[in-house]
Amino acid sequence: MAAGKEESSAGHAGNGEKAVTEFDAPKKKGRNKYAIACTVLASMTSILLGYDIGVMSGAAKYIKKDFHLSDVKVEVMVGILNLYSLIGSAAAGRTSDWIGRRYTIVLAAVIFFVGALLMGFATNYSFLMVGRFVAGIGVGYALMIAPVYTAEVSPASTRGFLTSFPEVFINSGILFGYVSNYGFSKLPIHLGWRFMLGIGAIPSVFLALVVLAMPESPRWLVMQGQLGLAKRVLDKTSDSKEEAELRLSEIKAAAGIPEECTDDIVEVPKQHHGEGVWKELFIFPTPAVRRVVVAAVGIHFFQQASGIDAVVLYSPRIFEKAGITNDQKQLLATVAVGFVKTCFILVATFLLDKTGRRPLLLSSVGGMIFSLAALGMGLMVIDHSDTKVIWAVALCICTILSYVAFFSIGMGPITWVYSSEIFPLRLRAQGCSIGVGVNRVTSGVISMTFLSLYKAISGGAFLLFSGVAMAAWIFFYLCLPETQGRTLEDMETLFAESNWGKKKQNLSTNGNSNGQIQLGTKG
Repeated sequence: MAAGKEESSAGHAGNGEKAVTEFDAPKKKGRNKYAIACTVLASMTSILLGYDIGVMSGAAKYIKKDFHLSDVKVEVMVGILNLYSLIGSAAAGRTSDWIGRRYTIVLAAVIFFVGALLMGFATNYSFLMVGRFVAGIGVGYALMIAPVYTAEVSPASTRGFLTSFPEVFINSGILFGYVSNYGFSKLPIHLGWRFMLGIGAIPSVFLALVVLAMPESPRWLVMQGQLGLAKRVLDKTSDSKEEAELRLSEIKAAAGIPEECTDDIVEVPKQHHGEGVWKELFIFPTPAVRRVVVAAVGIHFFQQASGIDAVVLYSPRIFEKAGITNDQKQLLATVAVGFVKTCFILVATFLLDKTGRRPLLLSSVGGMIFSLAALGMGLMVIDHSDTKVIWAVALCICTILSYVAFFSIGMGPITWVYSSEIFPLRLRAQGCSIGVGVNRVTSGVISMTFLSLYKAISGGAFLLFSGVAMAAWIFFYLCLPETQGRTLEDMETLFAESNWGKKKQNLSTNGNSNGQIQLGTKG
């Protein structure tokens, strides 16, 4: 598991067995608690998106009744936040390079707070859409910056575990949204949905305050020339003193700072503050950067194109189609969906650094393919039957739960883990914002067209999503190399390999050839 690290440590000490034992000893004490605390605080911003997704699934039913909206207006209201979030995610990359990762998280929470209040006090559809616009910008900021910060502060040995936290909190937010729907559904219609939406302002206030207790990203500090502060953060967030020194030297090299430079404050060449990044990503990319961009865009596109938001946002409608006609029973059934999602995402966090990204991702998508196909066929049987078909109703409910379970154990968290760790340091903030942009556009298109698609072809919509998931499995198998155990600064070397299929076999050799300590790498 730690072959590369053992070899490097042994070479440094000159005594193989003794050095391996000494270097590995601290890891037996468990994961770095300080790094976990930092990533938990940063990742909590993702709860804002999760809450909005979960709460809108139920609130939309009551808003439609209160404002007498058509299905098309409901689709637009539900899905438009994803498109508005593009503004936030596009601005977040540059903003985080300018004011830092930590204050960008605070900004995201403040913007969402304003949006939640506007939605809660909306008196008509137009007013509500203004609130959706403001909240969407805050969501865009949060979605981009949380995975970036967690990837940059995490040690390589537990980066998968820690970087999956944003998805954990998205799922927690969805569950809270579902519970809020059920809890406030007993209020009068004109009050219930306002409480559902407006109460989302409360966690954003808490987030803006607690984030100030976090340290700044060590990689951002190095980009600002603050080596002394970066070293102190790395000492606290690394598994050992040796790893902290290695991470610092790699970040300095990526930022263009000479290895021999050890001053607390140094001058960093101006081009390393974000200038020319878009040109390097799209106009003159190296083969490795081109592959990184394709991988990041592809994984974000397929995460949403496989229909997760259709199931999560419109699960009450699907349950209604399956035979659950009471509003409160539909909302209670959605709580079960949120509970299953949250449970399985927690399982995934403990598997990411043990089994690797690829096995979990491919297994997850495989399960999604069969679940979506079975759900589509179950709904088609119900549509073409004059009487209630109990087995088809049971099949639909079970496959909805199995679909969100398979999604949460692989596709959900790995999308954010993978896309946040594969971009080189100089391209990471803007590169991640591209991934978030693709994610939100795809989600918005699905959310704003699903009701119309579902009315047109019913269960066939889920057969279509199953076909998309099949294409996703092929893409992931061919285009996504295993990143488990690689340092962030080594990703460009990994993607420069022409034959990814053989990369896993040569992982330790290639890692050692460039002097990297490969933490947690399987040979």
